[in-house]
Amino acid sequence: MKVTIFGSGYVGLVSGACLADAGNHVICVDIDAAKVERLNRGEVPIHEPGLEALVRRNHDAGRLEFTTDIGRAVEHGLFQLIAVGTPPDEDGSADLRHVLTVARAIGEHLTRYAVVVTKSTVPVGSADRVRREVQSALAQRGAMLEFDVVSNPEFLKEGAAIEDFMRPDRIVIGTDNPRTTELLRALYDPFTRNHDRLVVMDIRSAELTKYAANAMLATKISFMNELAAVAERVGADIEKVRIGIGSDPRIGYSFIYPGIGYGGSCFPKDVKALIRSAHHVGHDAELLRAVESVNERQKMALVHKLRAYFQHRLAGRTFALWGLAFKPNTDDMREAPSRLIIDALLSAGAGVRAYDPVASHEAARLYAGKPNSERLIFCKDAYQAAQGAQALLIATEWKEFRSPDYDRLLALLTQPLIFDGRNLYDPAVMQRLGFEYFAIGRGRAVHAEPHASSLTAENR
Repeated sequence: MKVTIFGSGYVGLVSGACLADAGNHVICVDIDAAKVERLNRGEVPIHEPGLEALVRRNHDAGRLEFTTDIGRAVEHGLFQLIAVGTPPDEDGSADLRHVLTVARAIGEHLTRYAVVVTKSTVPVGSADRVRREVQSALAQRGAMLEFDVVSNPEFLKEGAAIEDFMRPDRIVIGTDNPRTTELLRALYDPFTRNHDRLVVMDIRSAELTKYAANAMLATKISFMNELAAVAERVGADIEKVRIGIGSDPRIGYSFIYPGIGYGGSCFPKDVKALIRSAHHVGHDAELLRAVESVNERQKMALVHKLRAYFQHRLAGRTFALWGLAFKPNTDDMREAPSRLIIDALLSAGAGVRAYDPVASHEAARLYAGKPNSERLIFCKDAYQAAQGAQALLIATEWKEFRSPDYDRLLALLTQPLIFDGRNLYDPAVMQRLGFEYFAIGRGRAVHAEPHASSLTAENR
């Protein structure tokens, strides 16, 4: 099949590469000429495991193209997929300018029947606005062409997006025309051979489903972080609580890991947008506001622990930070907790030695020229970051952080002090190894064995 995708960002690029890999002829169109040029050279601007090889293979085979030519792209595809960004507006609502601009461009160039598919995360009712934009552009041309608008939200996890697309849990199709259901079924057939994974519904329900899914997962995270705060105060271990409740099949283990909050391009933006959508129809989404509030507080949890430990005297100290991306297997730093941690430490006069397996270049770009950035050093590995630091902070649960060389770490840190925002280690083990260890919701703080600790009242 012939597919056109507007937007070569995360969703557009993954979707395009995966659809092309199934044998379809895909053209991705983007207004960023430099990005298109890079993609045509086989250079992928984002980190996603397996994506670069997938793009190159299908580009070399002629199944995946990149262009800035909107007219050619619209002429190409039976399916016109809209996968552009919907950034939060000033009030938190989704900004649909890019989506509607694409819709108008489709109407300006359409010459035959097409299925316009919104994959961007959009508020309920957006498909109606897309339809009006396409129809208005057609009317201005005096063109009488048939087209359909479908909602087909994406459910891709950063770091596992290719697997999610190739082996989806479900494919949500929102449509008001049975014909489009069958067309989309044919498009996705290579990915649903084991059994039918299409979930067909009306358009507005499909639009809400995407927001509902992300809001539910964000709610689970904030709920566990709220419980973690209680656990710290009563001396309970939230990790044992997690196992206890996760064994209930009604709850399950997914997304109940306490930590320093969620980030990325989806959860923060989508929770805000759903709150605003509810407000626009006269409903106060109290639970979602609480989810957002808990998450914003949780992102600063390590900073609060650090301030308390050093009695707010952070100036002149140096801290190691392991992890910059908002989650493992990505270089995405949008809404990452690490950014608030870095900002707080630099503002307090401290220095930061940071390391991330893939996100250091993105972090360096974000902090270039910012105030106090001369005290932010990006290191080549985790141990270089720890060298000479008075404490280690862990912000991202990369696998390489799970089993470090503890003896080497003890030798590199000036104090055997760890603030773990992802609960990677066993507090009892850390105590035996000689570390003073602060985690999230792991009961009261674990202090190093007296014979192994170099901490004194003076060097606090």
